[in-house]
Amino acid sequence: MNNCMEVECCDTVVTHDGTIEKVKKCMPAEETIRELADFYKVFGDATRVRILCVLLKAEVCVCDLAELLGMTQSAISHQLRVLKQMKLVKNRRDGKTVYYSLADGHIQTIISQGMEHIAE
Repeated sequence: MNNCMEVECCDTVVTHDGTIEKVKKCMPAEETIRELADFYKVFGDATRVRILCVLLKAEVCVCDLAELLGMTQSAISHQLRVLKQMKLVKNRRDGKTVYYSLADGHIQTIISQGMEHIAE
């Protein structure tokens, strides 16, 4: 039985030691790999992606996000907490109101490139 399914496999088992050593030297540490995987998991939730899409356009408070997305403030706050822990969003206080925005330009680039990829 062919375990390769639709992926092309080598007919013989031959390793390319030079390539393997070169790649091993460049591979990130396991902890870094886990952090990167956790980072991308955040984008696996449609609500969080919707929040990030709003924040691409404007700095907003929880009330505005709840209205825009048709959700409760509590649900929005929960998702913002996750996004903030992953350093995707930041906040600033103006009196009693807390405004949220994207943490930096990297997040805008990630979302924009993802949207471009989807549109292809």
